[in-house]
Amino acid sequence: MKKLLSLILISYFGFSCSPKDPLIGQTEITKWQGNKSGAISITFDDGIVNQFTIAKPILDSLEMNSTFYIITGKVEGSGEGKFIGREPQEIINETAAIPTDSDNFFERASLIAFTGTSEAEDYHARAGSLFEQGKIEEAYELIDEGYEKIRKGTIRDTDDVVFHNNVEDTTTWTQYKSYAAQGHEIASHTVTHPRLAVLDEVNMRYELEQSKADLLKYIGPESTFSAEGPYGTEDERVMEIAHEIYPSLRNRMPEEWLEEINRGSQMTPGESEKEYVQWQRGPITRTDLNLMKSWVDTLKSHDNTWLVLVFHGVENLGWEPKTRQELVDYFSYMKSQESQAWIAPFREVTKYLRERKSARIESEFNGDQISLNLISDLDPEMYQVPLTLKTYIPESWAEVQVTQGEVSVEGRKSQDEQGAFVLYEVKPYGGTIEIKAK
Repeated sequence: MKKLLSLILISYFGFSCSPKDPLIGQTEITKWQGNKSGAISITFDDGIVNQFTIAKPILDSLEMNSTFYIITGKVEGSGEGKFIGREPQEIINETAAIPTDSDNFFERASLIAFTGTSEAEDYHARAGSLFEQGKIEEAYELIDEGYEKIRKGTIRDTDDVVFHNNVEDTTTWTQYKSYAAQGHEIASHTVTHPRLAVLDEVNMRYELEQSKADLLKYIGPESTFSAEGPYGTEDERVMEIAHEIYPSLRNRMPEEWLEEINRGSQMTPGESEKEYVQWQRGPITRTDLNLMKSWVDTLKSHDNTWLVLVFHGVENLGWEPKTRQELVDYFSYMKSQESQAWIAPFREVTKYLRERKSARIESEFNGDQISLNLISDLDPEMYQVPLTLKTYIPESWAEVQVTQGEVSVEGRKSQDEQGAFVLYEVKPYGGTIEIKAK
């Protein structure tokens, strides 16, 4: 299939045209879809029901699509959370005689969340946090403390709502499938929301692969493109395995042309010299609305910025919730900036950038018509996000007709300091593009 990637896109990477008219036929794929100044992806973590009953209707009313990273183990019919490995009681008994160390830590940290109560699960989460902070010995000691309580029967049920057992989160696969059909991205946040960095490989793979399998089964391949490892992990072992399973991760994208600024970083997009910057910001309860709006305004100052917003709780449910009114105000402000900001799910922006960077364009101008073809080595089954092309045309062409294959494409004629051009969107692998005067 890769040999047949005769598309329609003309890239800044290369073109050919008449020597008498060196500008005519020159084509570039614009940096962002629609020739906007930057991009925004609105993402939600954890699959909290209020995200779908409150936030999604606000977005729908504004005709804006977002990404929802859901914990698939909560959805009825899915593969549930479980420990894979030796007999649990055998492991628990061993903890009485053998302290936790590098030889047994991952196995014990994988099991402890499945030994019975929410406090045991909390030991898993806290040990994972310590481990990712580099406090390895403290993580070992915490696991020993947790297992001692389990052996003595003194571990408590704290009555905390745990991620994979939240009775209020009743969204069904039928509903998720309908949301995906509306243009929202429904994607993986694993099966149970564990600290992936402290799972042994078999349990880590289960969390990633089972979640992907359920998304494929109940929604389709479009929901298996991107994922987010819980707690924003960037653990190297996790990233290596997760990138084998998912084409894209919000946690980490390895492209050399992309600067990634995570939620905890104080770096700003203007400090990067890379062609693209993925700038993640995580609005929490105390985050001021004016600050959130200033993040959107940054797109006006830099042409390289992809603002990725990470929300969790909504109204009165979930971690660090934002209110309904705050979301109405913020999303409405974002919509008002749509002439400069391309607002799209994480999956769509990722695909556009990769398509643009991989494209090689061929163009020919014969005096009456410009013909264009795009060559790419990306998987044509996976990469189908429309690309925006800018092609220079003769000044004498008062009106322009654009087609791709047998399909008529809307073209918007305009002018810059170099000359007349037409902007239009074409589908990758959609056939030869032809531009001529009406």
